[in-house]
Amino acid sequence: MNQNKNRGSIAMVSRRDAIIAAGAAGASLAAGSPALGQSAAAPPVKPEHAKFAAEIAAAQERLDAFMAAFNARDLAAFEATFNFPHVRFASGKVTVINPGFHKPEMFTTGALSDWDHSAWQRREVIHAGADKVHIDTRFSRFRKDGSVIGGFDSIYIVTRQDGRWGIQGRSSFAP
Repeated sequence: MNQNKNRGSIAMVSRRDAIIAAGAAGASLAAGSPALGQSAAAPPVKPEHAKFAAEIAAAQERLDAFMAAFNARDLAAFEATFNFPHVRFASGKVTVINPGFHKPEMFTTGALSDWDHSAWQRREVIHAGADKVHIDTRFSRFRKDGSVIGGFDSIYIVTRQDGRWGIQGRSSFAP
């Protein structure tokens, strides 16, 4: 901002823009850290999992597609990231999910009533094999103004069925 031209005035910036700008600035200082509200990239494959690098890349791609579809509120694309039946452990219950389970109102009610988007904070492979990858994750939910609703640790199980990778199960501390 030009100090001379705007002397005596205050530039108004939305809270969301300020948070995103601060996150972007911080990202340049903290190598590898995503800006606030932006998903963390999948980390490099650890040496102990190198044998399954292609499988891990496919599993991480499914998590990217999952988050992108969820944030776009695209139910068809969201469910396309699953292998069915899909099992979710959360909120003190086990839910078996089959195609057509999710409805548009899920994005505007309950735990998501104040939600705008989510982002991965962590995605670490804990086990990998030829047809299954377990990924330790943390994601955060954000409001439209960029403020954080909450961060949630989770385990995602991504499987290959008939040559197709999909999220088969997840256990999370999210509501």
